[in-house]
Amino acid sequence: MRSLGDILYNFHWVVRGEAARAAQAWAGGLTAFLKKRGIRAIINLRGRNDDLSWWRNETAAATRAGATHFDAMLDSRKLPTRAMLVALMDAFAAAPRPFLLKCSGGQDRTSFAAALYLIYRGGWDRFDEAQAQYARFPYLHFPKPHQRWLREFLSFARDEAKGASIQDWIGRDYDPERLKAWLDGRGLGGSHGGIFSVPTRSPYQW
Repeated sequence: MRSLGDILYNFHWVVRGEAARAAQAWAGGLTAFLKKRGIRAIINLRGRNDDLSWWRNETAAATRAGATHFDAMLDSRKLPTRAMLVALMDAFAAAPRPFLLKCSGGQDRTSFAAALYLIYRGGWDRFDEAQAQYARFPYLHFPKPHQRWLREFLSFARDEAKGASIQDWIGRDYDPERLKAWLDGRGLGGSHGGIFSVPTRSPYQW
């Protein structure tokens, strides 16, 4: 049975005891939340934001819980650069287990990162399991029009990687221009907001 904290923070295990996913701890209590679940690292998908209170509170809570904090920036509407995805792969490699993936609501960027982690961990044979991380229930992934590229990314990556591991393909060959052309060529031009350039400084998005 899920606890109140699990429901409040949209918490779910991606791989039990190894990787989990959740929303931002807007209501507080993050230190106790992490300790109760044995979380040893946070991979923050909202990027480093020293000037925003949520980031300062989160890093302080992680320190109190004895958890390592990693920053990786994703945008749910803009197609990621190679550097953004390399930073995520590096966090997967470096984070002590179990780690927690989180964005703002734990619905969109977190679904994307959780799906990529399953491919990172188990290869392309985990494709269907990875796609399930985008489910409306229980993960509450209800993408807006410019967020629909998130789910399509895995199909693009599998086509382009041609059997290579996702981390090798990202580090060597991933090109957001090719992703954009792939989406546009399939009538999915409205599924994204272009290629990422600079973040929109909203305290809720970032």
